[in-house]
Amino acid sequence: MESENVLELLKSKILFLAEQNINIENRMKQNENALEFLKSKNSSLEEQNIKLEREIAEYRNILKDLINDQDNMFKVIDYYYNKLIQTLANSFDNLAFEFNYDVPDGYVYPKIESEEETVRKIIEEGVSLSRFGDGEFSIIANNAHTDFQKYDTELSRKLLEVLKSDNAKLSIGIANNYGNLTCYSAVAAHGIRDYMTCEVRDFHAKLLNPYRVYSNAYLTRFYLMYKDRFTDAPRKRLNNLKRIWDKRNVIIVEGAETRLGVLNNLFDNAGQIRRILAPATNSFSRYSEVFKAAQEFAEKDTLFLLAIGPSSTILAYDLTVLGHQAVDVGHIDIEYEWMLAGKGIRVSVPHKFNNEFSGGDIVEPINDPTYLSQIVASFL
Repeated sequence: MESENVLELLKSKILFLAEQNINIENRMKQNENALEFLKSKNSSLEEQNIKLEREIAEYRNILKDLINDQDNMFKVIDYYYNKLIQTLANSFDNLAFEFNYDVPDGYVYPKIESEEETVRKIIEEGVSLSRFGDGEFSIIANNAHTDFQKYDTELSRKLLEVLKSDNAKLSIGIANNYGNLTCYSAVAAHGIRDYMTCEVRDFHAKLLNPYRVYSNAYLTRFYLMYKDRFTDAPRKRLNNLKRIWDKRNVIIVEGAETRLGVLNNLFDNAGQIRRILAPATNSFSRYSEVFKAAQEFAEKDTLFLLAIGPSSTILAYDLTVLGHQAVDVGHIDIEYEWMLAGKGIRVSVPHKFNNEFSGGDIVEPINDPTYLSQIVASFL
């Protein structure tokens, strides 16, 4: 009996130890699983830490950029603040001239005839027209003003010669900026005030003849700059201009991508149209060739319409000296395109060069048979 009891005790002990072993194995497995979990968790945390470090680095860079942008922002604010102050100062200085009140002693307003009178003289008296804007005056002053025409000493000399000329068959146009500006839009008037500083007025006064009657260089700017641009007035001004080439045989001398009257009806009332193309920019570099071609293709009673930047001013003069009639029509076509758009602002005209609109120097090609057939000479 005693041996049986010992045997049972041993069996019981073995079973207990077996259970304990199983529990230990289960705990070991649990610990292994926990270890794997912790390893996985640690790996995930390491990845998150790397990501956070990258984000922190990005935020540091953004913070640096914000600090730099803040500096730039203050610079931009300072620039426009100073520009605003200068604009207000220019506007204040210009008020005396706009309202003819307390004008400096000795100052004489240039005499500028009506647009109707200029058109009448062109039609009835066969007068030519050379126009002077801020670009032409700036070139005379030896300043590089325009992006579409580099400064050239010969161009400057020639422009001054034209401005001082007294050919009875050539009318000289200057912009009607000197007095009252109430006919212009607010944007146009402010632009004029910014330009017409006391220094500019003094410079013009030294060049202009106080006894001469000038034409209005804004003759071909019939739409955008005027306060009445949303009325029928621009159309009436344009119809008056169209009388100039009515049934006339015309040679258009223009920049390579200017395309006066192309894909619109601006010159539908003209007779024969031929075209001489100059470079889209810096046309004066090929001036002698353009001038020679104009002489070769000119016939009796040919009317030249010119749109090659400051070179137009000179070409009108040189052709007039030779007995031809030439009218500097400047931006007439792009004004017409803007009028047709009817928005009262500058808009993109993709198939025509436009130096007054951002991206306007990128021009889409066209394949218009009528236009291509009119080109008689090309200097690109």
